[in-house]
Amino acid sequence: MTLKDNPETPELEAQPVGMDGKGEPVEAMVPSDPEAQLEADLDKARKEAAEWQDRFLRKAAELENFRKRVDRERTEARSLAQSTILVEFLPVADACERALKAFASGTGDGLDRYREGVELLYRQLLDTLSRAGAVPLETEGKPFDPHLHEALSRLETAEYPEGTVVTELLKGYLFRDKLLRPAQVIVAARPRTEDPVNS
Repeated sequence: MTLKDNPETPELEAQPVGMDGKGEPVEAMVPSDPEAQLEADLDKARKEAAEWQDRFLRKAAELENFRKRVDRERTEARSLAQSTILVEFLPVADACERALKAFASGTGDGLDRYREGVELLYRQLLDTLSRAGAVPLETEGKPFDPHLHEALSRLETAEYPEGTVVTELLKGYLFRDKLLRPAQVIVAARPRTEDPVNS
């Protein structure tokens, strides 16, 4: 049984509930049918919930599309960077092929031609690395720097000051002023003096 069905319940009307700032009575409108008001409020809440769900689904779809686009752009950028480096090395591969053909032809002094071909190839490779941003480190005769060099052994010598790079075993490279690979080196050490007890 609802309020409307109960004949003893009078319909609610506007009733004075207080005074405004000017001394006028303020009336509160109390709905005459609270059940209808509740239904209207419920319908309004359902519509708002549907609107918010629609907004959420749209934003979720936009976010997923954004993620896919970023992944695709990242993959394309990586592929472009790799292909750019590969294009730089193609002339080096061409030079290797020409050197091998010239060596196989057997004309002239083979060993000298082979040496010249390897020197040319090495210069071309260094040029390609330089264009890509990789610069070799100069190490021999320089002070040992643990940030740039990896000491594989020490050599006792009086020819170089202690802590000086004597021999470079593997060349190190910088890439845009950052260490790409440390140089592997042998470092000078002060010679041990003869122990007078054992001599």
